[in-house]
Amino acid sequence: MDIKIIVENLIDAFLSAGELSLFLRDKGLTKEIKSDNTPVSNGDLEVNKFITDKISNITPDIPIISEETTDNKDNKTLKDFWLVDPIDGTYDYINNLEEFTINAGLIINNKPAAGLIYAPAKKRMFYSFGKGNAFELCDGKTINLSEKNIKSRPIKFVSYSNKIKPEIQKIYQEVGVLENIKMKSSLKFCVVAAGDYDGYVAEPRAYEWDIAAGHAILEHSGGTVTDFDGNEILYGKKDLKNPSLILKSRNLING
Repeated sequence: MDIKIIVENLIDAFLSAGELSLFLRDKGLTKEIKSDNTPVSNGDLEVNKFITDKISNITPDIPIISEETTDNKDNKTLKDFWLVDPIDGTYDYINNLEEFTINAGLIINNKPAAGLIYAPAKKRMFYSFGKGNAFELCDGKTINLSEKNIKSRPIKFVSYSNKIKPEIQKIYQEVGVLENIKMKSSLKFCVVAAGDYDGYVAEPRAYEWDIAAGHAILEHSGGTVTDFDGNEILYGKKDLKNPSLILKSRNLING
């Protein structure tokens, strides 16, 4: 299995899925509230079908776990599989905001081996397929994120909320965070990988499909993703729920 070829063969599909998401939004979305009290739209479902069909065609023998389907969610023995979140940041998507993303992470032996994230409204496409091979495609240019020159500046983090809990504030103080901005969706992982920001901290929340692609991209750019105790984060957990998270950029690690 050549992961590089798999990822490169999916890039155009992600760009097309982004066009589809924006077309459906412009046309007018139909919305529902799921059993977990979160919103879903016909755009989530159509992008999910488009992306999972493309992935299945390229890697027919690798199971897919998607937020929007029940397939494989009860399989507790998977080591190699895809994690798909067709629209991460559905609130932004249905409210004509820009931070929503389309996501797929390839898990091999319970670790992130590749990731693709596209932010259609921002026209920023991120992908990775191994250490030193994390890229951003923007305005027709491909940038290797692990080689990107980041100027020295005060340490800036992104957060899920403007209300910073004491446990997270303590980590901010230890790291020396001087600025914080609220950001939704997996775009948080991408802007840290790109060096726009230096990190992100979160208590346990959300699911594996929310972070798998971003985890791969950030780690392959030279950054790190651990829990609060510095432990490696593995995938295929019993409930597919995330532990606590600390993201650090290559720039922050290398000081």
